[in-house]
Amino acid sequence: ARNNSDWYRLLDLCALTDTLIADADGVYHPAGYNDRLVLGLKGTLSEAELHLLRSRMTEGLRAKAARGELRLVLPAGLDYDDDDHVIITPDEAVREAVMCVFRRFDQLGSARQVVVSLRADGLRLPRRDIRTGKITWAQAGYPAVHDILIHPGYAGAFAYGRSKTEKHLDASGTVITRQRRLPRDQWAVMIPGHHPGYISLDTYDASIARLAANSPRPAGGAGARHRQRPHADL
Repeated sequence: ARNNSDWYRLLDLCALTDTLIADADGVYHPAGYNDRLVLGLKGTLSEAELHLLRSRMTEGLRAKAARGELRLVLPAGLDYDDDDHVIITPDEAVREAVMCVFRRFDQLGSARQVVVSLRADGLRLPRRDIRTGKITWAQAGYPAVHDILIHPGYAGAFAYGRSKTEKHLDASGTVITRQRRLPRDQWAVMIPGHHPGYISLDTYDASIARLAANSPRPAGGAGARHRQRPHADL
């Protein structure tokens, strides 16, 4: 067991059923004080070992990311070559679809208007399946357009730690997990000019600023450019 809550539950069950526990060092009876104490220490050491292993793995990932060498799941339009360098995809259809989003956002100034425009023209957008890594095509939607506009990889930047996992209990006691995007100054790693991009970093920054300007303001403010939109662009 690597989790003390599971381990002590097992010890209680074995003590109630008069069951012995054995390992390479000996045989123990959880109902006995001394044996219970030894088993408890073994469980604590095992849990601490797991924590150390996880910490070392995390530090290894962060060190590799700091050098821009960590292999990440790339968005549609970017691929790895044989030497693990990030390149613009050779698939012309995917390249054109990605560039179309940036061109229309530059013209229309709104992610939602880009979605309306793409759907009116019957244009589909590529998405990379995280599990298989394959490219699939689907009708243009707000999440797809928004993800393209805010992904720094399209500006040639390597970014790591852009989001944070948060957990909390709801009213029924269920653990709720969600991903929260972090502002750039809180990203763990940001390496501009890491690989070829579709747009410049200045254009990317301008797009982020425009998306933020389109988001609804707090109650009592003047509202977003399009007040009828219930959701933020960023």
